[in-house]
Amino acid sequence: MLRLPQRDLQCRQCALRLSCVEMNGGDNAIALIGFMGAGKSAVGRELSRRTGWPRHDTDEMIREQFGISIPDIFARHGEPAFRDAETALLKTLQRGLAGIVVTGGGIIMREENVRLLRGMGRIIWLGADEAILWQRASHHSTRPLLQTPDPRARFAELLRARLPLYQTAADYRINTSRSSIAEVTDEIIDLL
Repeated sequence: MLRLPQRDLQCRQCALRLSCVEMNGGDNAIALIGFMGAGKSAVGRELSRRTGWPRHDTDEMIREQFGISIPDIFARHGEPAFRDAETALLKTLQRGLAGIVVTGGGIIMREENVRLLRGMGRIIWLGADEAILWQRASHHSTRPLLQTPDPRARFAELLRARLPLYQTAADYRINTSRSSIAEVTDEIIDLL
């Protein structure tokens, strides 16, 4: 079982110095959270490649479970079914799981999901400036939540709603606006 090294950290909630084991119930996994376009999937792949740790991408796992694409899951079954699948999947990823958990951008919308992620290990929020996120995300015309008459406005609305949730959930925040995938990966490795 992979055990990440302990280091003294500043608890983001009470300003006490705690070990990461005290701060989070689990310490075997790194969970990447963040809005669409933050680089979670790319950084997760690079982090896995460089560390040799297994990567558990929730979106990929849900696609496999349904046997169809995420836009098709949203179209055929609706967003609530997708969100239910996220929660069910996190419940199957056991406490003590080793590796990297790459999440979808909306996984933090349910407090239960945040508790489950926290039980696995440390939560790292990959964030970026809104304009950068939009530039990256808008290249993927299949994003189901942006299939609206005004995708840019919907994007901004979703981001505003989720920012406080990312902030509350995260143990660490890394700004990916002007960093390469390798540089963000280096930052995460430095946290270990």
